[in-house]
Amino acid sequence: MQILIVGGGTGGTILGNSLARRLANEIRAGKVRITLLSASDKHMYQPGLLYVAFGQMTPDQLYRDEASLLESSIDFHVDPVTEFHLDRNEVKTGSGKTYAYDLLVIATGARIVPQEVPGMAEGSENFYTEEGALRLHKRLMEFRGGTVAMVVSLPHKCPVAPIEAMFLLHDFFKARNIRDKVKLQYNYPVNHVHATANVARWAKPEFDKAGIEYETLFNVREVDPVKKIVYSEEGTECKYDLLIAIPPHRGMEMVETNNLGLGGWIPTDRFKLTMNDHDNVYVIGDATNIPVSKTGSAAHFEAEVASDNIVSVIKTGVPVREYDGRVYCFIEAGFDRATHNAFDYINLPELKPPTKSVHWFKVAYNQMYWSTVRGLL
Repeated sequence: MQILIVGGGTGGTILGNSLARRLANEIRAGKVRITLLSASDKHMYQPGLLYVAFGQMTPDQLYRDEASLLESSIDFHVDPVTEFHLDRNEVKTGSGKTYAYDLLVIATGARIVPQEVPGMAEGSENFYTEEGALRLHKRLMEFRGGTVAMVVSLPHKCPVAPIEAMFLLHDFFKARNIRDKVKLQYNYPVNHVHATANVARWAKPEFDKAGIEYETLFNVREVDPVKKIVYSEEGTECKYDLLIAIPPHRGMEMVETNNLGLGGWIPTDRFKLTMNDHDNVYVIGDATNIPVSKTGSAAHFEAEVASDNIVSVIKTGVPVREYDGRVYCFIEAGFDRATHNAFDYINLPELKPPTKSVHWFKVAYNQMYWSTVRGLL
């Protein structure tokens, strides 16, 4: 039995380690082999990019060698997949090699595409890449006053990140004693300040308390970097001195070029986590088109379900679990307060008032993450 995992992010790493431990006897007996293919030899803690933008983490704190996070029985290669041949149960990589499989797991993640919005790439900053987070931090440190506006495109990774960033901006400028010289303007594309109603009901009064202004039903049509104006599809506009954009996201390019899914999102059974019409192909993490947040926690819970089912299929011939849509997210409400939300397909999140204790638990988790992906937590 050849298990092939494509993608060395949160989902792929957690799943690989779980399978390696639970199928240790089968691996030693030569009955199972696990191969993981990644585009990089480094593993990034992506939520840390937001902290880099505000000077609370440095880029070197975000990375570990991927090989150091994997069980030794996993056959790991830095060799990105370029072609998927699902009809032949094989993939082809950039090195020209072909890898056959009996079970395939696609955990390729997502990418930002600011270039899809005219002027966004030239006229805005973001915190979704290391380069972007560092550049944003420099801009924030140099900022002396005026309007800092945020515009949000859908879909995007970590749906609460824009709200977190607004609260962090508030505290950042307070700490620099220039909050009274800064207008914070938040623009969101649906008719609430967040797409999840319960999150919006919590965030709106918190915005009001912090003096954060907002406009909803603001879908970005174009950014004019010269005039420093964002135009919406609804016919309104937002002037800015510094623009922070949450860019639109798509699935990875190789997923699109292989026509695995519209926009790079792979059609996935929301309960089984298998690709539609391909029962031997599992999809986890941001690459899926299932209706849950594109977050590390979703990838983690999906990896656990996929692991249970793959192990059960190998040992008993049938899967054992369904994914219930479980997601758990911290929400930073500034430099020293945070809350959290937990939900699934049925249950909506119930947010509590932000506290210092939840914030410090989030700070601790930033370090605990490395044990999580190794499967030790």
